[in-house]
Amino acid sequence: MSNNQIDLGPLFSQVVKTLAQQQSQLNKADTQNHDHGDNMVQVFKTITDAIEQKQGSSQTSQLDYAAELLTQQNSGSAQLYAKGLQQAASQFKGQNIDAGNILQLIQLLLGGGQAAPSAAPSGAGALGTLLTQLAGGQSASSADDDKINMQDILNAGLTYMTAKNQGASTGEALIKALVADSAMAPTPHRAQSSELVLKTLLDVVSRMGGK
Repeated sequence: MSNNQIDLGPLFSQVVKTLAQQQSQLNKADTQNHDHGDNMVQVFKTITDAIEQKQGSSQTSQLDYAAELLTQQNSGSAQLYAKGLQQAASQFKGQNIDAGNILQLIQLLLGGGQAAPSAAPSGAGALGTLLTQLAGGQSASSADDDKINMQDILNAGLTYMTAKNQGASTGEALIKALVADSAMAPTPHRAQSSELVLKTLLDVVSRMGGK
């Protein structure tokens, strides 16, 4: 493994721990099937196990294998994360995933297979822009800014201001805004679990940046 390459196993295993702690609450939030917490723990345990099984392989092979295993699961959440992983594996082909581009992986993961602008490898769109700001990175170039959808920015901004007005911290409000711009937003319990996933991943990434 390259010195700068991120070991994805510990990154996702931390998400498993967070989701397991909130498993029963997520099940309660799922008013239809009452098993969203169970499904999410299984999703990220599958991702973590797949990466461990593919240790020594390229990171894109690990992501591809994790996506393949998720497609065999029945939950809709598993299918969304599988699509995100498939897109990430395709977009990162031939590259290392490191501290410089890990935010793009997070964006693709939550994107659930939504199209991402190929001309903006650092992550364009409201989600990518806010992710970079939240992690303390540089904002996108002016050329990439031109590709950002204004409606996405307005939606994310409105979600941010609403959360702030309801007493959320700046970090919590930004996370809510980021999730509001993701493929997980339309379903309330998926949005709730995605906030946990995003917060955990950003916490781990920020600690990496502080080393």
